[in-house]
Amino acid sequence: MRKPRDYDAELKALEDKARELKTRKVQQLGELVIATGADALTAYELAGALVVLAETTDAGKREAWAKRGAAFFQGRSRRSAPTLEREHGGAPTQPRGAQSASGATGAT
Repeated sequence: MRKPRDYDAELKALEDKARELKTRKVQQLGELVIATGADALTAYELAGALVVLAETTDAGKREAWAKRGAAFFQGRSRRSAPTLEREHGGAPTQPRGAQSASGATGAT
């Protein structure tokens, strides 16, 4: 006879995993802000720049920002690279619209 599945335990395990992934994502985004020097901006400035980035649909600008971000990470030594770069084989994953804040100057 088969052992019945414990759906509650499985659901709790999935919720724990989702919480862990969200925590890791928030930590990595914070590391990215610090690594780019964007932590020197006020919260309002950073939020405004990110809103502009997220709202930009110009593929040319987005590609330029992506290239600049890739160059930023390639220019860093492996030892001082943020966790974000190490965990993803040197190609940081970024959610839609969350490109490097260092490219924010070309956002307008």
